[in-house]
Amino acid sequence: MNNEILLVDKPAGVSSFGVVARVRRELSEQAGMVEVKGKDGVVRQKRRKVKVGHTGTLDPFATGLLILLTGKGTKRANEFLKLDKEYVATIRLGMVSSTGDIEGEIIPFNRAQLDNLSSSGHDLAASRCYGCGASSSSLVSSGDFRKENYQAGYSQADISPSRARVEEVVAGFVGEIEQTVPAYSAVKINGQRAYKLAREGKQVEMPTRKVKIYEIEILKYEWPELTIRCKVSSGTYIRALGEDIGKALGVGGYLTELRRTQVGEYRVEDARKIEK
Repeated sequence: MNNEILLVDKPAGVSSFGVVARVRRELSEQAGMVEVKGKDGVVRQKRRKVKVGHTGTLDPFATGLLILLTGKGTKRANEFLKLDKEYVATIRLGMVSSTGDIEGEIIPFNRAQLDNLSSSGHDLAASRCYGCGASSSSLVSSGDFRKENYQAGYSQADISPSRARVEEVVAGFVGEIEQTVPAYSAVKINGQRAYKLAREGKQVEMPTRKVKIYEIEILKYEWPELTIRCKVSSGTYIRALGEDIGKALGVGGYLTELRRTQVGEYRVEDARKIEK
């Protein structure tokens, strides 16, 4: 299987590198042995090496389409990285995560967080609602978000946004938006991976990037869970999108599930399970 494109349906709990390593090992076993003469002049049997690489990582908790390239085909990786993608994501509202997903520290969205949302370009106290086009005053007056509830210690049910409000906010993210790259990401900051700096507790200013959200469809909304299907440009962080939707609703949010269903014209329905 040299110079081929392999479509894999990645399961949860496995890293993208882990999938690559497993496939590489399997293909190497299929390729058989080759004789190699060492520096000492002795000829030994060694397993053939097969090059395997992925074309865009998925977080360990995420599932779905992972495109692998083999042999000389690995040189084509950049072609696939630039392709548009489709995801199905479930957002847990009313709570936030230190990583934007289920792998981080989960805590209720509280007053302290409400007063400190500038990192995503979203300040409910004095500016417009990022991505939804509504001012903070309209959010409060609409009854969908009541700041005093956090001060008085009301239950999560008292602040659940209506379906109409969720639809309005989600629709506001369609188009070109600016995202702040998550601190727990593979982006390099001064030569180091951002996630390594975050794990060390180092505070760094994360870069922003413009991305395109072609469409977002609400598949299900039953407080506190919101499930969406979205088609996005390359480079879009769905974790950041989920967090920003939660912030725009005034209740916070993080991803509990993420599944990549399409990359360019390649669909997850055509992919193999890792066991096969």
